[in-house]
Amino acid sequence: MYTLPEKFIENMQKQLPQTEWEAFFAVYAGKPVKGVRLNPLKGDRYALKPLLPFLGEPVPWEENGFYTEAEKLGASPYHSAGLFYSQEPSAMSAAPLLDVQAGETVLDLCSAPGGKGTQLACKMAGKGIIVLNEPVFSRAKILSGNVERLGIKNAVVVSELPEKLSKKFPAYFDKILVDAPCSGEGMFRKNAEEALAEWSEENVALCAARQAKILAEATKMLKKGGRLVYSTCTFAVEEDEKQVQAYLAAHPEMRLVKQEKLYPHKIKGEGHFVALFEKTEGEENTQKGAKGNLSREGERAYRVFEQAFFKEKFASRLYEAGGVLYELPDGVFDWKDLQVLRVGVRLGEVKNGRFEPSHSLAMCVKKEEVKNAVELVGDNVDRYLRGETFEAETQNGWCVVCVSGYPVGIGKAVNGVVKNHLPKGLRLQ
Repeated sequence: MYTLPEKFIENMQKQLPQTEWEAFFAVYAGKPVKGVRLNPLKGDRYALKPLLPFLGEPVPWEENGFYTEAEKLGASPYHSAGLFYSQEPSAMSAAPLLDVQAGETVLDLCSAPGGKGTQLACKMAGKGIIVLNEPVFSRAKILSGNVERLGIKNAVVVSELPEKLSKKFPAYFDKILVDAPCSGEGMFRKNAEEALAEWSEENVALCAARQAKILAEATKMLKKGGRLVYSTCTFAVEEDEKQVQAYLAAHPEMRLVKQEKLYPHKIKGEGHFVALFEKTEGEENTQKGAKGNLSREGERAYRVFEQAFFKEKFASRLYEAGGVLYELPDGVFDWKDLQVLRVGVRLGEVKNGRFEPSHSLAMCVKKEEVKNAVELVGDNVDRYLRGETFEAETQNGWCVVCVSGYPVGIGKAVNGVVKNHLPKGLRLQ
């Protein structure tokens, strides 16, 4: 059993009515609440639910969210297939407030590991542009991996400081999410050791100052009429209610639409704070689109592969860099001056005049779109996920490898044996 900081206890007693003290502090003797969010880019929840018996009751504020008590869900082949994302239930409350629509330009400014950002992307159904930013490059790589696993086609994953992005994207985005770095008080039950070790009154003050700077840069990037959601996983009023007050005072062009604090003794979830704002005054700018870059050899090699692999044309806006081909989202901006980890879909690369498809491509397709798909059954599921070859009756050539009809990767069949092309970093131990 861990001990809560005395100053935190004192602060919460000031914040809550005395009649709620016992109920609030009692939650820390219990287990943290866990959740799973289904991925509608792979299939609707009615199709996915029967495959996932560990789903519990629905999360009230997210239509694809469910409570769960299951452990080690990352080992499930359906996790590898991108059918779900493990996400704390209260954390699912921020993204729906933005009400993102297909075709919009959206920014998740502090995105890693990607729970809220991929939640937004799932609502966009592959249309529009969503920029997922994480200043810490090592965390941005984790974010990029989750974007790939979930089959998101319209994301640009970048690793930049907010002040650099605000110079490039003045008044550009329709919707912005700022899930700001915070003191983490709401995570004391979930990540007790880490959250408690980092907590102090000084850290609360540091977080509040940093949040104010991030919000100021985010505001510069929002169009007139655009919406911004600010969220934290802390109870500290300096980072929540007082932050909102100070922000509105500093930015008269912003209007508070709604704010809400989720307490773990009142809802089934950890602690969270969300505030929704609308920009009533300002400008609206656009970015010039990225220029195409494609060699004749690259396009020829890809089109030969595409005709043999797909039932219909798959990619229309091809881009090539260093022999690697990408399918770009419609209307994507010029990203040359940014540190970018992912733009659209990495289709694959040209080697010796032939096109070799990537894992990213497999994660963005559906079984019915390809001519050759191999279904994993029995021990072959684990064999493939461990990176091993397996036997299958299928035609020679590239194939999408599936579990229950959902792609988990790519393979190449040669005389009844499927060679494994699952990236080494994704293989199960």
